[in-house]
Amino acid sequence: MSGVLRVATAGSVDDGKSTLIGRLPHDSKNIYADQLDAIAVASRRKGYDETDLALLTDGLRAEREQGITIDVAYRYFATPARSFILADTPGHVQYTRNMVTGASTAELAIVLVDARKGLLDQSRRHAAIASLLRVQHLVLAVNKMDLVDFSEDVFDEVLADFAEVAQRCDAPHWTAVPISALRGDNVVTRSAATPWYAGLPLLQHLEELAPAPAAADIGARFPVQLVIRPRTAAHPDYRGYAGRVAAGTLRVGDPVRVFPSGHRSSIAGIDTYDGEAAQANPGHSVIIRLVDDLDISRGDLLVTGERPPTVTRGLTGTVCWLGERPLRPGDRFRLRHTTRDTRAVVEAVGDRLDVSTMEVTPTDHLSFNDIGRITIRTTQELAVDSYRANRGTGAFLLTDEVSGGTVAAGMLEVPAWADTQSCLT
Repeated sequence: MSGVLRVATAGSVDDGKSTLIGRLPHDSKNIYADQLDAIAVASRRKGYDETDLALLTDGLRAEREQGITIDVAYRYFATPARSFILADTPGHVQYTRNMVTGASTAELAIVLVDARKGLLDQSRRHAAIASLLRVQHLVLAVNKMDLVDFSEDVFDEVLADFAEVAQRCDAPHWTAVPISALRGDNVVTRSAATPWYAGLPLLQHLEELAPAPAAADIGARFPVQLVIRPRTAAHPDYRGYAGRVAAGTLRVGDPVRVFPSGHRSSIAGIDTYDGEAAQANPGHSVIIRLVDDLDISRGDLLVTGERPPTVTRGLTGTVCWLGERPLRPGDRFRLRHTTRDTRAVVEAVGDRLDVSTMEVTPTDHLSFNDIGRITIRTTQELAVDSYRANRGTGAFLLTDEVSGGTVAAGMLEVPAWADTQSCLT
């Protein structure tokens, strides 16, 4: 299986996420000798008997001193079958915002659970967030199996608890693997200590994972980040629109519409760092030139296809609330959607998900790390898709008007709540 797989790891504190991410490249021979020597020295300095592979990803001094992950740490490695980008996200509840960051671009999430403790609230929260963020594949990695004598009964008990959580979260695809990240059991190679386990080792599962089914084609989406007008003698009439393709493919000659205005034109050219191109695919950063001279600015959306976005100032979405003070109706923020930044007010706070019981209850506020549904009104019109249809144009952030700090990450529902049923159903 070729291509790059983006993986996020999550779980409660001290479940072994950093050790697992260190074990994967170590056992697949993807660590340089000098790196291994450096963490061996650091391990001895900390008084450890063995090399602590977690030090490969625990990069901040505060992380190494406390033995926890604070920031999102990324690790890159490759096998003959596939390349990987691994995001090690924090387990502490106060760093849930970092987990949202790491999972927002992931195609697969590994939820680690300590076999001795079973599922904890933070494990459930991470599974819920991964599902809400439409991560297509989940892997339940039941870690530290060596500390429970590789008991099949313990594994089955954790598996049963997670199956209930996955069902409530509407997780599209998931599997479970019993591992010991410290010893390497079932991480890269199959372990003789689990003869009762008939599945694949974790790395082989990641290598052979088939891509998720493609979402419904909504056409191309291109948020304009910058208007390019050099006004030089060599380019007196040049006018281009720089940005990154958020969905679909743009081709020279394609008819396009500009939202929220609705004006029509067609693509005259696509410019890249290497020169002109015939097309631009998702994730490509390019400059689009149009046949017509239209009034287009940062935050506008170039669209192709027969499924236009919804243009509205009223939004409904599911948010993970990251602010320290509670969120209540009437609160005002800056809302960031693709490349547009506008003022917004919260009109209502609806349901809240209890990650312990996976029950949904009505509420009039959200507290720190709560997951719930809200409605918002913005001062400017936005061209939006549902998050289920496209992550790029279906996501938004709320930021504090004074400090600029991010207080919520949200997933839009268009045109109605029923369009994006997930954990809160």
